[in-house]
Amino acid sequence: MASQSLAPVFGVVSSLSGKSWRWRGGNMDVGSLEDTAGSGAPGALDDVVTQLLLSRGVARDDLARHRSPTLRQFLPDPSHFRDMDTAADRLAQAVIAGETVTVYGDYDVDGATSAALLVRLLRTLGRDARYYIPDRLLEGYGPSGEALVRLGEEGSSLIVTVDCGAMAHEALAQAHAAGIDVIVVDHHKCAAENPVAVALVNPNRLDESSEGAEHGHLAAVGVAFLLAVALVRTLRARGYFTDGLPEPDLMGLLDLVALGTVADVAQIRGLNRAFVAQGLKVMARRENTGMAALIDASRLKRSPRCSDLGFALGPRINAGGRVGESTLGVRLLTTEDPAEAAEIAAKLSALNEDRRAIEAEVQAAAESMLEGQHNRAVHVVAGSGWHPGVIGIVAGRIKERTGKPALVIALDGQIGKGSARSIVGVDLGAAIIAAREAGLLVAGGGHAMAAGLTIEADRVAALADWLDSRLGAAVARARESESIALDLALAAGGLTPALVDALEAAGPFGMGWPGPRIAIGPVRLVKADIVGTDHVRAIAAGQDGRSFKAIAFRAAETPLGEALLHGSRGRLLWLAGRAKIDDWGDRLQAELQIEDAAWAD
Repeated sequence: MASQSLAPVFGVVSSLSGKSWRWRGGNMDVGSLEDTAGSGAPGALDDVVTQLLLSRGVARDDLARHRSPTLRQFLPDPSHFRDMDTAADRLAQAVIAGETVTVYGDYDVDGATSAALLVRLLRTLGRDARYYIPDRLLEGYGPSGEALVRLGEEGSSLIVTVDCGAMAHEALAQAHAAGIDVIVVDHHKCAAENPVAVALVNPNRLDESSEGAEHGHLAAVGVAFLLAVALVRTLRARGYFTDGLPEPDLMGLLDLVALGTVADVAQIRGLNRAFVAQGLKVMARRENTGMAALIDASRLKRSPRCSDLGFALGPRINAGGRVGESTLGVRLLTTEDPAEAAEIAAKLSALNEDRRAIEAEVQAAAESMLEGQHNRAVHVVAGSGWHPGVIGIVAGRIKERTGKPALVIALDGQIGKGSARSIVGVDLGAAIIAAREAGLLVAGGGHAMAAGLTIEADRVAALADWLDSRLGAAVARARESESIALDLALAAGGLTPALVDALEAAGPFGMGWPGPRIAIGPVRLVKADIVGTDHVRAIAAGQDGRSFKAIAFRAAETPLGEALLHGSRGRLLWLAGRAKIDDWGDRLQAELQIEDAAWAD
């Protein structure tokens, strides 16, 4: 990605949230955007898309490929990944011989979509495909040797683990000793020694090929899709489809890939952008019965957008694994019965509401412990009775509020289950693996932005000190360079639905491919009040005589929120944030989701 330019935008070196404002991308023609973004002219809006792509590191001669990302342009040869051909050969053998295959998935969205993808594929190929999702509370993360052996005894001669298994050395050794073949499909960080398995397909294994390692940003569901491509290719080469059996529609599985990729906060760049862009098109066709029911349960009246996957659909699938029944997500995404799908989707929506209430309680308790941790590089909080299904969300909330990595641990007697979230530039997954190797943890792993662990209660303080020492310098560097990256500036009248559509044309956006951030102003706030529990709603008027609606989520008790509510009367402001469509009324309107503000007078 292109680096941000050094000159502060509008001279803002310390905004209301304490950040500097800078243009994103040293190759951006800022002047053309300022001059034309608000005009609404088609040529001007097209130029905005071009500049957004350039500022995200796309070369000028590669603009066409990135403007409309497709699998044809971005899909690598699956054989570039270590063990992929071995995995495809073994899975093809199972399909041809009619073996019973069980897909063992994690209980989050990435695990559910990965499992659903392979189950749907195997069933399309005419073979018995089962799934197993462990209970978060009773079994914990990853495959257990006991469960793998039991599945083998129940008739599964091949087990494919998805979104887990890369660090399950003991469990896989137990399965191997029992004569059970296991294929591991994962994306989490690996140790130097790989577990015993028929194949370990993971672009983040330490001995991965250079071509495969370039795709270390894939979610597990993306790796599972590549295995699906390799499997169909292998079956084709062995003549499996010569007797009239049609080849499966792999493109029809991309809605699952898109959902898992976005919900797992994988970087939306390269192949992942193609997965999400094409997956949204598949999702709009509503061909997956369970996915259609999930969309309806989310009360979406239009085709889902990328943001809906992370904020509406994903949390409902996650709710089953967090506070309900872990298999609900896979059941929903694999059923062909509309009535069953509607029932499961409704149950997941209800569980999601329960999750919100539980999350609020744990968050309040966790945030009360942050006092006195201001000098910590990593915030570590632990509490008895906290529901382990929501600690990852709470860790994310603390990270957003403090700008530092956060680890939240739910204690149950002498053992704690922890979930951590990091900031850009701080590899938390590697630190957790190192902590485990140093003897501080019972178990642990993850990737750069998120990690999970099991720890003895009396080692929590030692872990906090260890993380502070190991990550202190990295956190300091990341926070020193912290700034708000802006893509364009405009007057109030430039915030239009046409502009929002033009900005969206450079998507899909997410981690690694940030959504456009605009600055609007100077403006005066005509009105500002609190809605919900802590959201600040405002109406802003510009010097061009136009006004627009704006909202700052979860900001009421922050310096930004306080300024918007009480300190802005009569004063001019620049507002920075994301342009969105407000589609709740009869007429589409553009609004601003405020992320920061700075005084303009």
